[in-house]
Amino acid sequence: MMQYEFFSQTDPGLIRPNNEDAVGFDRETQLCVVADGMGGYNAGEIASGMAVAFIKSEMTRWLTQVMRVADSNQVRRALEICVENTNLSILKAAYANSQYAGMGTTLVVGVFQQDQLILGHIGDSRCYRLRQANLTQITRDHSLLQEQLDAGLITPDEAASSTQKNLVTRALGVEESVPLEVNVHDVLADDIFLLCSDGLTDMADDIEIAQALMTEPTLQTMAQRLLNVANANGGRDNITVLLVRASKNAKKTTIMARLLGR
Repeated sequence: MMQYEFFSQTDPGLIRPNNEDAVGFDRETQLCVVADGMGGYNAGEIASGMAVAFIKSEMTRWLTQVMRVADSNQVRRALEICVENTNLSILKAAYANSQYAGMGTTLVVGVFQQDQLILGHIGDSRCYRLRQANLTQITRDHSLLQEQLDAGLITPDEAASSTQKNLVTRALGVEESVPLEVNVHDVLADDIFLLCSDGLTDMADDIEIAQALMTEPTLQTMAQRLLNVANANGGRDNITVLLVRASKNAKKTTIMARLLGR
């Protein structure tokens, strides 16, 4: 059996007066969520907070009931339904309060199940995996910049210095329907997963992220180093990181099993 260790940390950065990111995880059901809000009058803070609270509440309840029997397809469908309901709740709150008009949030949400990660995302909040010293981005941004890259209109170097980094093409709470992109990834022992808002990835490159994950001894020190790097590079946005480390659960060997050579 795979074991999972979780740690999260968030920081407002050096420019923003408030923190519109939200983060949450549940060790028992191995659920983790990061949301990055947008909107005036602190409405982004409302949207991201609603998203994390609603998804954590509904998914942990469902996972607690079916954890031992649900397969990855069922978890995928539960995530889709839960996110659909979350989207409508945020949209309804925006309609009901003029101060919240136009609010929305990006989202990355994962459920670790045995040796798999069922991962969903909307917008440009990301998930990375560090495996055997190789850092891989396993989500693909829903953004204008990514569409331009895919179409060959700009180069990766041009994208790195673009002023259009934060123009997302999908967000929760903006339209009545928004598709959640869901993928299933295998998990190996010693893998480290990083879920984060763009306040980290706009300020730290892949090399800096990988160095933090490879050289720091604990998830807590990894998180603090990532926040420090983002702030040292300008800290222009809120920064949120959620780290998950996988390890094999050592199987206890009984005396009888040893005698029998098992």
